[in-house]
Amino acid sequence: MNAWIYLAIAIVFEIAGTSLLKASNGFSRMGLGIASMACYWVCFGFLAVAMKSIPVGVAYAIWSGVGIIAIAVIGWLVFRQSLNPIQIGFIALICVGAIGLNLTTNAYSIAPIEKQKTLS
Repeated sequence: MNAWIYLAIAIVFEIAGTSLLKASNGFSRMGLGIASMACYWVCFGFLAVAMKSIPVGVAYAIWSGVGIIAIAVIGWLVFRQSLNPIQIGFIALICVGAIGLNLTTNAYSIAPIEKQKTLS
């Protein structure tokens, strides 16, 4: 499977884990807290596999950037947390950065480490 798909799956589970963590209300709703931890466990598993091919800085920046954007939107829509225009602007900058990293990461830099050694 493509490393970008692994990264996308990791992002989905990170977003779910963070949303469940908020919904757990500081682990006072234990079932949601446990579900959150399970999501993070799956997330890090997929993130680790993605990082075998995608440079760590790029993978982490995209993973965290997309997560920040998604959680900000979920916080606004689901948890009724406010966002002011300045915060929205900075979130947009994160989005631009994540897209830029994705567009500027060439095929060589996402080749598995073993393959990169043979290409050198």
